[in-house]
Amino acid sequence: MVPTAKRRSFSKAEKLRILAAADACMAPGDIGALLRREGIYSSHLATWRKQRQRAGEARLVEGKRGPKVNPAAAQDRLVLQLQTEVERLRNKLAKADLIIDVQKKLSILLGVSTSDTTGGPK
Repeated sequence: MVPTAKRRSFSKAEKLRILAAADACMAPGDIGALLRREGIYSSHLATWRKQRQRAGEARLVEGKRGPKVNPAAAQDRLVLQLQTEVERLRNKLAKADLIIDVQKKLSILLGVSTSDTTGGPK
């Protein structure tokens, strides 16, 4: 079984360290030596420099992959969920009220006392 290669990821600190070392290179061939020593391609440096230029060092922070959370959509989902819960509870209350009314009418027909104070402690 042959192991598959994993994509290498660089932390913010690594990117900043490598960019600082690349910016410090003055002699011809220094950047090539840095690239070989770090095991990266020149396209990495170009991409990281563009990111740094576009948004400063805050752009180099590792972010989560995937779709970004939309706070307005999350708020809408929460409102919809709460409205559904309120409607469910209202239906449950209406059923409970109906059952209580039926029990009251049945107790009147049977002549059973509905008083809560029967036989309680004094």
